[in-house]
Amino acid sequence: MPDPRRAIPRTDALLAEPRLAKAAGSLGRDLVKSVVAEVQRAARAGEIAPEDVADVVLARLPASASSLRPVVNATGVVVHTNLGRAPLSPAALDALVAAGGATDVEFDLATGDRARRGRGALAALKAAVPDAGAVHVVNNNAAALLLCALALAPGREIVVSRGELVEIGDGFRIPDLLESAGSRLREVGTTNRTSAGDYAAAIGPGTGFVLKVHPSNYRVTGFTSEAAIGELAGLGVPLVADIGSGLLAPHPLLPVEPDAASALRAGATIVTASGDKLLGGPQAGLLLGDADVVERLRRHPAARALRVDKLTLAALEATLRGPQPPVRAALEASVESLRERAEALVKALGTVDARAVTSVAAVGGGGAPGVELPSVAVSLPARYAAALRTGEPAVAGRVLKDRCLLDLRTVRPEEDTKLLEAVRRCG
Repeated sequence: MPDPRRAIPRTDALLAEPRLAKAAGSLGRDLVKSVVAEVQRAARAGEIAPEDVADVVLARLPASASSLRPVVNATGVVVHTNLGRAPLSPAALDALVAAGGATDVEFDLATGDRARRGRGALAALKAAVPDAGAVHVVNNNAAALLLCALALAPGREIVVSRGELVEIGDGFRIPDLLESAGSRLREVGTTNRTSAGDYAAAIGPGTGFVLKVHPSNYRVTGFTSEAAIGELAGLGVPLVADIGSGLLAPHPLLPVEPDAASALRAGATIVTASGDKLLGGPQAGLLLGDADVVERLRRHPAARALRVDKLTLAALEATLRGPQPPVRAALEASVESLRERAEALVKALGTVDARAVTSVAAVGGGGAPGVELPSVAVSLPARYAAALRTGEPAVAGRVLKDRCLLDLRTVRPEEDTKLLEAVRRCG
């Protein structure tokens, strides 16, 4: 009898098949060819019938040439670091597409001359924080602090409280970051109590600046005290305030979260912050403050290595000028609206073991530690958690007391239909 493997379509024939040829145009010929080879091997092993090879290849092709998959964030963590932090607004996404081709990022179309890079984004940031004499943007908040150390304290001391020697994500520590720039740390106070006098006593000819770090991913409670920015502003050296989460102005839901405007009014020389947390924009490090100092930072040689690309500038400007970003919408959503959505989803699921339950969400992303956001979730059997994560679309929830909770505070209303379909496919 003839070997059935001879009926397996050849690679060139499969790549010429109209559906696969179209896919190669959008995904790339090499990617499609790799999937073809994988399916051909399965067919030779007898796992796939030869006549089904083309269909299986088509089914196994990814949705895009990138390995990153969209995820519906139903965890209840508004700024989820592992899910890419702040989801961008539609305006910011449109700006990314527009900036994907040739753009006037560093070009004046009126004169034909070179122009200030990212001037639109910088103007939008300056307008959002009028208290800043000038602004600059680098690729993340750690880069902003690094640039401060390189420009203001090379070979000099940075005075910082022992209670503010923060470890950020993946084991990276602020002290190690600053020392890598050639600065020396002068620790003052104790873990739980540091006074303005502790800082004043440590300042000398070798001081580069005083660093005030907001402990945005932990809380120290009990017998504690710390020096306010206003108390440190008159010590005769620059004061760098790392507020971390990127809140530009006070927010009523986050009364104890520091913001850039208040820090500058209190006397901070430079404020550093993140763009992809409470601001709700792309990953970026924001530097705001004294115009002369910002210019020093901007002109430092390392600033070139830390600069952001045109896509970041476009998304940042659209976030600042455009409509409310998803992070702000999630923070401000009413519990009543969340309950209505949860009950509608439960009703639509019908026979599925689902119910609307009270939940507690969090800000996340190293912002507002300890702040609880009342919320509502769709509760399902725990077995749904893994199936939803690996389904299409992928949905990330959380498991609590043998139930899979899909917290709607972090699910955008326009994603409810996707969520409903994903759950139905797991049923």
